[in-house]
Amino acid sequence: MNKIFKSALLLMGAVLMFTSCSDDRDSNPVLQQPDSFVLNTPAYAGQAIDLANSETVNFTWSQPDYGGFPVACEYTVEVSATNQWTTSYAEEAADESGETQCDYYAFENIFSTCNAEVSASELAKALVVICNYVDGQVPAEQEVYARVKANTPGAREVVSNVVKLLVTPYYIELKPADPVLWYMVGNCIGSADWNVNDIGTGIVPLLPEPGADFDKDGNGSLVYAGYFPAGGQFKFVRDPGSWDTQMNFTNIDGNDAGVTDEDGDNHNIGIPSDGYYKITMNTVNNTFSMEKLDGTYSEFDIIAIPGEHNGWSTADDSMTAMGKRDNTENHEWMSEIISFDGGKFKFAANNSWDVNWGGTDFPLGIGTQGGPDIVSKAGSYKVYFNDILGLYYFLAIE
Repeated sequence: MNKIFKSALLLMGAVLMFTSCSDDRDSNPVLQQPDSFVLNTPAYAGQAIDLANSETVNFTWSQPDYGGFPVACEYTVEVSATNQWTTSYAEEAADESGETQCDYYAFENIFSTCNAEVSASELAKALVVICNYVDGQVPAEQEVYARVKANTPGAREVVSNVVKLLVTPYYIELKPADPVLWYMVGNCIGSADWNVNDIGTGIVPLLPEPGADFDKDGNGSLVYAGYFPAGGQFKFVRDPGSWDTQMNFTNIDGNDAGVTDEDGDNHNIGIPSDGYYKITMNTVNNTFSMEKLDGTYSEFDIIAIPGEHNGWSTADDSMTAMGKRDNTENHEWMSEIISFDGGKFKFAANNSWDVNWGGTDFPLGIGTQGGPDIVSKAGSYKVYFNDILGLYYFLAIE
């Protein structure tokens, strides 16, 4: 009873308006646990909603009765095509085996009032997920069941009644989350001035590893290769312009190359000896390794992107060297935004075809010397290229 009373006192801080129902509630409101609450049947429930030509699908509901006084709640809207509600899309996405199949979808938006405008395109996407639609095989009409969940501190989750809608769905190509890039910053990276603000000068990205798996949040394996001088120091940051999320010697696992903890207050990663290194970083489990590479690697003055989009000119669409400073080598390049109509292209060095890279994959792959033309997909991209690995990555710009 004491626990319930404490929960009620906490909830009083979230009371938006206090309405007296009795003298007893005036003096001592008590939190009650509701069993359900009412999701209203929309006026349009009897007719098919054309999702392709609608902006939103609107819902309203009554607040759960927690004891006669309003409290602050967080509401989520869920939909199902079967009215089963056994496995969510989040549970399916978390199953790496791929064996789990969801039967309902919870929209990401959290609502604080008793109404919601759900994007019609998001509802169409949800139906593609839970119904496994195939392009060209989407039904003319689809029954959809909707419900709302309410959460408030000190009480159990409450689920509304279910309402049935009829919609005209359409196919949406599901796009996985782009890999989340991390960046190196330090006295041997970019401009060497520990500047986290500028991509390509202050910070240099690690690129997605071809063939690696990335989770639904875009976390996975990233790689970089370049020249590091003895005594160099660096660390990793996730967000350009911010030091808030970083990995350094103390909070990332792995020191395969015998790296050291430099500048003890900041725990920078220290380089023990000159050489070419390949860095592999896993952002799922926060590990990294540095592999020292044998041999030497050519340094180029220019890397360009010749292709059908520019008449195969090796002088146009030149990329920017990200690590070039006095007495240093650069092996990582980036472009300004470049657009393709779906044609072929390659990478070429020093305004010539003498050294060029081609590949078979897009938007991410490994180019090989003299390899085949890379076939692009129409769109606008920011391009990254590492000339030691031959690794290219075309990051789509919406």
